[in-house]
Amino acid sequence: MATAVPTAATPMAFARVMAQAMARGGVNPAEALRAAQITPAQLAKADARITSLQMELLSGAAMQALDDEALGAFGRKLPWGSYGMLARASLSSPNLGVAIKRWCRHHGLIAADIRIGLQQQGDTAVIAIEELANLARHGAGAREFCLVHVLRNIHGLACWYVDSRIPLAAARFPFPQPPHADAYRHMFPGGRIEFDAQQALVAFDARYLALPLRRDEKALRQMLKRALPLTVLQYRRDRLLVEQVRQVLVSHAEQAHSAAHIARLLHVSPRTLHRQLKDEGASLQQLKDETRRERASDLLFRTEKPVKQVAAAVGFRNEKSFIRAFRQWTGTSPAEFRGQR
Repeated sequence: MATAVPTAATPMAFARVMAQAMARGGVNPAEALRAAQITPAQLAKADARITSLQMELLSGAAMQALDDEALGAFGRKLPWGSYGMLARASLSSPNLGVAIKRWCRHHGLIAADIRIGLQQQGDTAVIAIEELANLARHGAGAREFCLVHVLRNIHGLACWYVDSRIPLAAARFPFPQPPHADAYRHMFPGGRIEFDAQQALVAFDARYLALPLRRDEKALRQMLKRALPLTVLQYRRDRLLVEQVRQVLVSHAEQAHSAAHIARLLHVSPRTLHRQLKDEGASLQQLKDETRRERASDLLFRTEKPVKQVAAAVGFRNEKSFIRAFRQWTGTSPAEFRGQR
């Protein structure tokens, strides 16, 4: 079986920006470039690309050598671990929208050169950067790299928080189209790419903002061991439909008996419903079982409703089929479960 060759999609221009930042900080970039297997000839090549691993190795070396995760882009350093601190500060948020708002607010506390904000414009969520200082004081390339780095960081973290692909509707940048513009299709997949815009931003479906976070402190510690891949990782799973199905199963429990009913409520065909759930690594039966089990357990634990009423409330047509299913889910009957209170 042939070994997959890593795709070289990141512009070499970004490697040059990092090497220049190291040189300005009094650090010889030669060792970091060697570790990333980037030769001087390759570094000077205008249209060259590097792989995600080369980007990870070089940026990690540069940030640690300078003790600055912003690589000199801001008026003050962001010491190694700053972005991990931002991620941790938002981890307890009830949903993605709150997490992003917290991240943006906290970023402003450590870097006054830019203001990052989340806005909802109708059905679209927008994360935009307002430049409050001259990000181009080290050159246009440094400004480009800074804006791209910040947007990829928050978008990648958002995907990680909810363990879902969040396709972009648009990505806009306030500088002329660079020679490596084709690389932006890989860095900001799924939407329109625009240059010479008023400000840097990414836009996506606002429904993602309501998704709950699916990560904990243990997962965060593991992720921070290799955080950079978040900015290049392309998630296959998209949890938006999964959450929509869950909501339908909860709010229309007595109607959502079949795929046809659920598909009608979501305005898709049953075939599309099954196909998209499969792409997201889920199945309708799995979601129905999970939702019914959670709802039934809650009703049995918190109320005195007869088992027959609990069965109807979670979408079962008769008590016997509910008792059989509940025993499969939990290993106990509804009566036994209620007796454990």
